[in-house]
Amino acid sequence: METTQLKVLYKTLDDIRHEENGVEFWYARELYPILGYTKWENFLTAINRAKEACEKSKNPVISHFPGARKIVKMGMDLEKEVDDIKLTRYACYLTAINGDPRKEEVAFAQAYFVTQTRKIELVEQKMAELERMGAREKLSLTEKEFSALAFSRGVDGKGLGEIRSFGDKALFGGKTTDDMKKRLGIAKTKPLADFLPNVTLKAKDLATAMTTENTRRKDLQGKGNILDEHVTNNKSVRGALIKSNIYPESLLPVEDIKKIRSRHKKEILGLEKRQKQEIIEATKRLTKSH
Repeated sequence: METTQLKVLYKTLDDIRHEENGVEFWYARELYPILGYTKWENFLTAINRAKEACEKSKNPVISHFPGARKIVKMGMDLEKEVDDIKLTRYACYLTAINGDPRKEEVAFAQAYFVTQTRKIELVEQKMAELERMGAREKLSLTEKEFSALAFSRGVDGKGLGEIRSFGDKALFGGKTTDDMKKRLGIAKTKPLADFLPNVTLKAKDLATAMTTENTRRKDLQGKGNILDEHVTNNKSVRGALIKSNIYPESLLPVEDIKKIRSRHKKEILGLEKRQKQEIIEATKRLTKSH
């Protein structure tokens, strides 16, 4: 997503932000088209999943998803009252992470609503972190699927390690997994993938997915055949990267993904705490006013 688009989305989300009794919120019906949804019913699906997540985290659903009524124009000077939902910042975040991941607007919203201060630079940074976390998780799932398939085709734990090592060697231009760890200053006990940039994570994921698919399609059996297939696919992916002048072995290491995950969890807890406090203070003010 281009920076200009990000700035437009950023400003739009700020523009439709409301505040009531000191609690900030967004109307769901104002929010859903901005997040790339064309049908209200589809957005409600994401909201219902978000409510379930809110309940599981032991947060009061009614406080974060209170119902509301809204007047909408039907054309020809006609108006209609419809159901709406007030979403707190925490509710918006939960809705975003339960939304359609294919929509770039949804990915942006995840970063926007978890960011406490409204600065687009922080949102952009958070978006990049969330994307990398997603790529790392996707690679883990793909590797688990491949491991299970390889074991069912006569490959033991040692053989699986060799297959992965030779795959890395093909992807990184002759450098093994250990070579890359040394080059990037990564401890032997830590996973190489936790320090790789987003593009390399996606490259490894694609190569592994190709090997999984071809192992099934070609009915490959045994370490030797699957290893050759994995090397071929990693070379193919490397070739595509080089065409774009990207040499994976030359890319600098990035922050440990485990540190990013830990920081992200703390931010979510902080967001929950902030929203709870806002709701408590608003309730006190309403009680005093009556």
